[in-house]
Amino acid sequence: MLKVAKTVERVASADVSVMLLGASGTGKELLARGLHQASARKDKGFVAINCAAIPENLLEAELFGYEKGAFTGAIKTTEGKIELAHGGTLFLDEVGDIPLPLQVKLLRFLQERVIERIGGRKGIEVDTRIVCATHQDLPAMTKAGSFREDLYYRLAEIVVRIPTLAERHGDATLLAKHFLNRFAKQMNPQVKGLSPGALAAINDWPWPGNVRELENRMKRAVIMADGKLITAEDLDLAD
Repeated sequence: MLKVAKTVERVASADVSVMLLGASGTGKELLARGLHQASARKDKGFVAINCAAIPENLLEAELFGYEKGAFTGAIKTTEGKIELAHGGTLFLDEVGDIPLPLQVKLLRFLQERVIERIGGRKGIEVDTRIVCATHQDLPAMTKAGSFREDLYYRLAEIVVRIPTLAERHGDATLLAKHFLNRFAKQMNPQVKGLSPGALAAINDWPWPGNVRELENRMKRAVIMADGKLITAEDLDLAD
C-alpha cells in the first residue's frame, strides 16, 4: 500500500487519466479522492459517479447532461457530471459497465475534450481529469469486444493496482483500530480496544469484502460490545 500511495502521489501532478484496479471494497474511491487532493485541481470539484448503479438509458444524461426539451421530462437544461467536474476531477467507478454506444461518446470527449449535451447542437469545451476504477478484467473485455480497446488505452494512461486486504499483512489490525476509534466516539464511548481473541479473529479472517467488510464489522462490534474491549463474539466472524 505504501507503493500504491507513492504512485498516486507521483501521478497526481501529471494531468493524465488514471485507472485504479482492485476488488470491491479495497478503497478505490478513497484513493481517487487522495489523487485529486494531491493535484493542482484540488480547489476545484471532485465528482463521482458509479456507472453500474445507473440504468443504461439514464447514464448518458448523467454523464453528458441534456438541453431543455431534449426528451419528455427535460424541463430545464442540465449539466452532466463531466461538465460539473470542469477544472476538477471526475471519478468513473465501475467503468467496465459503460455500454458500448456510450463508450464511443466518452472516447470522443477524451480525444477532443469537447462534449455535446443530449439535444444540443454545439460542442462545449470541458477541462476535466478522468480517474476511473473497476474490478473487472478490461483487457479480457476488449478481446471479447465488450469494451473498446482504444477507450481502454485512453483511460489507462496510468494503471494503479490495489491489493486485497488479505494480501496486506497487518493492515486489517491497523484499520480495525482506526474504525474502532471512529465508531466508539460516535456510538459507544466506553469501548477502548480489542481483546486478544478479537485481534486473532481479525488476523485469521480472509476478508473477502475487503476494507468495506472490515468497516461494517467494526461498526457492528462497537454497537454490540458490552465492555471496554471488543470480543471475537462481537465481531461475529463465523465460518
